[in-house]
Amino acid sequence: MAKADQVEVAFRIVIERPVIGVPHSLQQDDAPLDPKASKDGEALVFDFPVRIGPGPKFFGDQVRREGPERRFVYIRIGDLAGDPASPWSRRMKIDIHNIGADLIDRAIAGGGVIETVIDGTGKDGTPACATVKPLRRAVVPS
Repeated sequence: MAKADQVEVAFRIVIERPVIGVPHSLQQDDAPLDPKASKDGEALVFDFPVRIGPGPKFFGDQVRREGPERRFVYIRIGDLAGDPASPWSRRMKIDIHNIGADLIDRAIAGGGVIETVIDGTGKDGTPACATVKPLRRAVVPS
């Protein structure tokens, strides 16, 4: 698909309740990008662009694919986020292929950000990992 058929949309992942002191980062290629760690339990925020084409189809440096339809973004945790001393070496997988056309249309029309909020702590008190379901998703002002 030609880039001319795609529109860039701002995306944001907000990790609520991250485990304090554990680094998190976006994944770009096979490396951490923009690592952050919570000092007092504050949320971690990652902003990045995604190109969206008809279908919708999702493209960008942070967009990963699995099969013909599934698209997602990885958040790297602990060692994978650049802290070799961390006891954790994990990734969160956050699906984006299931974002509704209504949110995409609103973000494009109003220049807003598609924000996905997730819980950063698993039931066992360690950093959440594997496929993480959003707590909420909305278009917010940029």
